[in-house]
Amino acid sequence: MEEYANMTTEELFQAYRDAPSEELKWAIVMRYTNTIKNIALQIQGVYSSFAQLDDIINEGLIVLARAVDKYDPSIGKFETYVAKRIRGMIIDLARQQDWVPRPVRKRAKEIERANSELYAVLGRFPTEHETAEYLNISDEEYQEAMASASVYSVVSLEETLEGSEQADQRQSSDSSPDQAVERGELLETLANAIGTLRRNEQIVLSLYYQKDMKMKDIASVLGVSQARASQIHTRALQKLKVLLDQKGIS
Repeated sequence: MEEYANMTTEELFQAYRDAPSEELKWAIVMRYTNTIKNIALQIQGVYSSFAQLDDIINEGLIVLARAVDKYDPSIGKFETYVAKRIRGMIIDLARQQDWVPRPVRKRAKEIERANSELYAVLGRFPTEHETAEYLNISDEEYQEAMASASVYSVVSLEETLEGSEQADQRQSSDSSPDQAVERGELLETLANAIGTLRRNEQIVLSLYYQKDMKMKDIASVLGVSQARASQIHTRALQKLKVLLDQKGIS
């Protein structure tokens, strides 16, 4: 590995494309171990009940190795490409474990359904009080449920976008013009949906998904408690889910 120490990552990728080898592949992989760790720490709540950080990092190394083989520079930066895969791997593990407590999942689904039904009646996303009233629970119970449902909402939205995320990586010979059009329409719908969110909701999503910040750091930026930042995050994801559902993307 020492012979590759002075090479840039771009040079390593070029060398690997010219003459693939396991040694070159792992020279690239090892440069991104911090990426795995940072993402894993950011969404530790997703897997903390069934896996350790070291386990996630080991799984992430496998994802990285596969990503090196599949990466096409024309689709964008490798960091962005592989971050989606690592996040997706963790979400998949959570889904397979079915680890979300049944009461939390049940309440989260009730809130999702209430939001969707109220949106259809009101023509807008309901306020927190309106949703709580619709469910016949107190505002305090609603806030507690929102804080608990944060990770469930992440998994739920990821499931909605899963097919699209996979299509994103098939913009090569095996993709059709129709797939590309569908992908473009979904991205436009998602961008428009994000544009309707409140500013603090947009900030949370940007810091969490683009800047890979932990929720406690996002809370510090917003000047709110970590629980409140988590609630804002959950509500933003629920809004996106409802808006995508209204467009038939579910």
